[in-house]
Amino acid sequence: MSEIIEKKQQLVQCIRMLEQSDIIDYNGHASIRTGTDNMYINIGSCQRSRLTVGEICTIDFDGNVIEGSGKPPLEFHLHAGIYKARPDVQAIVHAHPKWSTFLTITGHTYLPLFAQGTLVYPLPVLDSPDSINNVEIAKRLADTLGDGNAALMKAHGAVAVGKSILDAFVLINYLEENSYRQYMSLQIGKPYCFTDEEIAKCQEKLFSESLFKRTWDHFNAKLEAGK
Repeated sequence: MSEIIEKKQQLVQCIRMLEQSDIIDYNGHASIRTGTDNMYINIGSCQRSRLTVGEICTIDFDGNVIEGSGKPPLEFHLHAGIYKARPDVQAIVHAHPKWSTFLTITGHTYLPLFAQGTLVYPLPVLDSPDSINNVEIAKRLADTLGDGNAALMKAHGAVAVGKSILDAFVLINYLEENSYRQYMSLQIGKPYCFTDEEIAKCQEKLFSESLFKRTWDHFNAKLEAGK
């Protein structure tokens, strides 16, 4: 398998696993940086649950299609804006997951109350529900993200970034699982929030390539089992 096809297949697996986990819906998208100012990204019209390598296109940061059939998502600016601001970022996931979005809809701050959930803490919030479909708001999101691993968008969704698509996939899963636990615990009482010391220990232990690969493999096995 060529490196290009391998990267596109990783993108397909990422999106299909996130769709199966109810994190990505019919509008979610993910990308992998390629070269200096290009990216692989799923076409906007694709069926995420049945995504194929043929529905991954190559575009530049202005949204021009370099290779592939179909147009990129309208929010390609989200990816381009972060790649421009963060040379270290090699992959991005944007989704509209319900539990973390419930938090921003109601004005609740994301709390680190799940060990893996500390890996995206502190979690900044873009104070706008607007679509990230132009250069200006993409820059606002990139500024909100700063040098972090993830950010939320008020009443809209979430974004996670990484040095690989595996990283971005895992982090958005951890973000949403923490948000689910926070939402559910709020129904019965006041959630326990990890201390600064506990957060530091979790971040040191759990930001691990082998643990991230285990998480990816867990969801990939579920995807394969569902075929």
